Formats: sequence, structure tokens, C-alpha cells
Amino acid sequence: MRPTLRPDAVLVQAVIAGALSFAHLHDLAEAAGQTGWKAWAYPVSVDLLLVAAWHRLRSLRAAGDSARSAWTWFTVALAASLGANVATAGLLDLTDVPDWLRILVAGWPALAFLGGTLLVHSPGHPAVAEPAEPSRDTEEPAAVEAVIERDDVAEPEPEIAPAPALPSPEPEPASVAVPPALVAHARKVADDYRARTGYPINADTLRARLGVPPLMAAAIAAQLT
Repeated sequence: MRPTLRPDAVLVQAVIAGALSFAHLHDLAEAAGQTGWKAWAYPVSVDLLLVAAWHRLRSLRAAGDSARSAWTWFTVALAASLGANVATAGLLDLTDVPDWLRILVAGWPALAFLGGTLLVHSPGHPAVAEPAEPSRDTEEPAAVEAVIERDDVAEPEPEIAPAPALPSPEPEPASVAVPPALVAHARKVADDYRARTGYPINADTLRARLGVPPLMAAAIAAQLT
């Protein structure tokens, strides 16, 4: 089934309003001394600045940025369009245009160029927030997880000559909370060390293998005995 074309009242109204505004701007520019193709270029310049400012305004509002500059240039272009509509409605003698209006019309190209350049080249992306530094409460668990992952993917270490086991220090009262996952991992390391060397692992070797502080290594060794 072929779609039926239906006229859109809003679109028709927009076309009519745009055509009238375009004609008023042309008539005002021509009355101010801009003849030929220059008089037709003025309404194009005003409408392009108006559309560019509106597009920039929507982009900035969607990104959560300040849209003050876009609002400024949108207001300037809208004032130029409305001013031409009012001036050509019989309130201004187009055969004797005042000098100040001639100056405004002559200076419009530079003003429109400045506005378009600022709208196009202004930054429109929000600054990326820097990640916050981790608190001390999360440093120790993160370090433990990093040690476990590093040891899991590490390549096999070369065999070393067995060394006489040093007397284990007397276990101190447990003052460091050791995660159960770290104790289980340390037990695997100790079993592997015993299988390869035939000697039980001591606290210093355990500390070097796990990369933990001496106090925590002593607490883990106490739980492995």
C-alpha cells in the first residue's frame, strides 16, 4: 500500500514564516545600500546563524554544559530577523534609511562570521573527572589480590639448592587479621616448597614468596604449623 502524502500544518507555517522573513531581510539590506547578490546573502547569513546557534544550544544542553554563548548568538540572530520584519512593516521609510541602520547592515557580515566561528570551535565536551585515589582501607585487600594473581600467572621458578631450615621464630600473639584466601594460598606455596626441597618453609621465605609484611608473614607461618 502506497503511503498517503498529507500536508503538515506546522511545516507549511514554518515555510511561510521563513519566506516572509527572508524577503524582509532582503528588502532591508537592499534599502541600506546592499544591492544585487549582496542583498540576497544577508537573509541567508541571518538564518544560518540562527540555525547554527539553535543546533549548538541543543548539543550543549544534551551534554550538560553551559549554553550561555549559544543563547547569546541565538538572540543576536533572532533580533536581526525580528528587526527586519518590524522595520519593513511601514515603521521605517525604506527610501531614507538612517545612517545607524546602514552601519548595522554593513557590519553584520563580520558579526555573523565571529558568531559562527565561536559556535563551531567552542569546546562542547564535559571534562573527564579524574579517578579518586583509593583509601587506605582498600589498599591492603587490593595488594593481597594482586599478589595472588601475580603468583598464579608467574612462570615456574628454577630449582634451587636446598638450604638448611632456620629455626622458626616463636609465634607472636595474633595481632594481624589474615584473610582465609591468603592462608590457603600460603599453604599451597608451603606444600610446593616442601615437595621441591624436602624442608618446611620458614617465615622469611614465605614473606618473600607472598610479598607481605614481616608481621603478616609471621602470622601466616603460625597458622601453617
